[in-house]
This record gives sequence, structure tokens and C-alpha cells, in this order.
Amino acid sequence: MPQPLLKVEHLKKTFPVESSGWFKKNEVKAVHDVSFDIYEGETFGIVGESGCGKSTTGRTLLRLTEPSGGKVIYQDQDIFSLKEKNFRPIREDLQMIFQDPLASLDPKKRIGYSLEEPFIIQKKGTKKERKEMVLKMLERVGFSEEHYHRFPHEFSGGQRQRIGIARALVLNPKFIVCDEPVSALDVSIQSQILNLLKELQQDFGLSYLFIGHDLSVVRYIANRIGVMYLGEMVEQAPTEELFENPLHPYTKSLLSAVPVPNPKVKRERIVLKGEVPSPLDMPKGCVFHTRCPLAMDICKEIKPPTYKVKENHRVQCHLYEHSEVSEADGA
Repeated sequence: MPQPLLKVEHLKKTFPVESSGWFKKNEVKAVHDVSFDIYEGETFGIVGESGCGKSTTGRTLLRLTEPSGGKVIYQDQDIFSLKEKNFRPIREDLQMIFQDPLASLDPKKRIGYSLEEPFIIQKKGTKKERKEMVLKMLERVGFSEEHYHRFPHEFSGGQRQRIGIARALVLNPKFIVCDEPVSALDVSIQSQILNLLKELQQDFGLSYLFIGHDLSVVRYIANRIGVMYLGEMVEQAPTEELFENPLHPYTKSLLSAVPVPNPKVKRERIVLKGEVPSPLDMPKGCVFHTRCPLAMDICKEIKPPTYKVKENHRVQCHLYEHSEVSEADGA
């Protein structure tokens, strides 16, 4: 079994919240005890409802948001334990494509400068060399030299996302977090961006963490998928295994909502009752038990470990208590 390029172990991220009254301090558990591996050349997808912690997971493992706990192992070292000056050379290997490219680009700066900025921060190349590398990358994502001098507002949404992709690639990284990169785009443009990402992955040997809420999109691009609910990873499996044999009740509910492009095929819709609990007041036991149609008494009291049902299929659910407990969960 090859060693993972990136190993995420028990990742946690909490945000302090001040309540009224006597200034009692609470905390939001945005990401709680999440573990997964990403291998060289693969795409690991994360899906789940809005607010489940998908984007926070991506930002935290890159240290764009400082973690509250856990480890991220890259090149045999925990990048969370590194000081900023020691982490900076590694940061060029770990990049991010943001959901809203317009918000991530300086509206007062021309595109050429925005793409040269990573080289300036890393103190790489002369002005001439930086421009040559940027023009080469712009050409790779479908632009010409004239676009080098334009401002962000002069591009469409799909074009700005291509610029975001180019900026993530200019330093020749090994790993990229794609934070819902097509969710704000038209369907026809989505397919173009997804195909571009797959082509670039082949050309540059990239590994992706692809965050999305559209299961059809994630199925198209991901090799393996992790399902998140209320800050926890409740199921992980190879993509086709997850779609053909979902185990967690939450995963089954998500998949039942995916439209089928065949009017003759009938699918039973699993509608969840109730609201998602507040991350300020997490339920005791399994985080999903308040909405789970199969909840048992044990679910209300004891948090389930992550069970290894198959070699690459893990699920956090008491229904599979006779399976082996995953090593990632402390077995």
C-alpha cells in the first residue's frame, strides 16, 4: 500500500462565541475529530449539507485558519507544528482554489500582477521570468497575452475561475484544495472547469481535495468520497462503492435526493425530519441521532466509533458494531 501524500489525523477546529448576559463563552465545533488520507494523483471528495464543516476542513488543513487540534502529515512532518518561517517553503506545495474567484482577486490589481504575487511572496524569479511563467500558465487555462493586463471585473464567472486555477498552479504545487469551485457557475461552464481540472491533474500529477454539495459533480471527479455531517466524517468509501452501497443513514438520504435522468426509474426519497442541531449545543452520542430514522437507544448516549466494513469503506454508525473498528479511530 503506497504512503499517502497527505494524512489528516483527528482534525479539530472550534471558534469561540461570546453570548449575552454574563459574557459566558461558548464555542462552535466546526470540525470535530476528522481523519482521512489523500494519495498522490487522486481526488478525495467531501460532501454534506451547508454548514457541515467542509470548507473549514479544507482551509484548516492548509493553515489558512489555524487548527484547534489534530495533525496534518506532509513529507513526514506535522505541518501544524511548524513555525510560519518553516512552513512558508512548504506552502507553495499546498494551494487552494476558492469558491468565489472575484472575492479572492484584488479588484484594483491587473490579472498579471495577481498571478505574479505568489512568486513575489516566495521570492522566486526575476520580473521577466515571473511574467513568462504567468503567461505560460494563462495560456494553459485558455487565455492569451492580452488578458494579462485586464482587471478581474472584465471577466465572466467561468473565466475568473480559470484565473483562480492558474494562480493556484503557478508555483507548481502537489496538492490543491478545490473549495466548491463550480457551485456558482452555469452547468455548461461547470463541465468545462471540471474537465480542465482533470486535464491539469493528469499533466501536473496533482492531488485534489474537492469540496462540493452536488453529489453528481463530486461523483464525476472524485476517486473516493467522505461524507460530513455536523463537523464529523460519518462515512468514507471509493466513489462507486459509496453510490452503489451507501451504509450511513445520512448518506442514504443524500443519495436519495440526487435526480435520476430517466423518468422510468423510480427512487424512494428518504426525507429527514427535524432541523440540524446547533453546533453550539451538540447532541450527546451520535451527532445524527436527532434526525436518524433508524436511531436506537445507544445512539442517544454513546458516540459510535468508525467501523471498517470493507477494506476501503468506513462508517461511523452503531448499526455496524460487529465490524472491525478502524485504526484511524484508535483501534
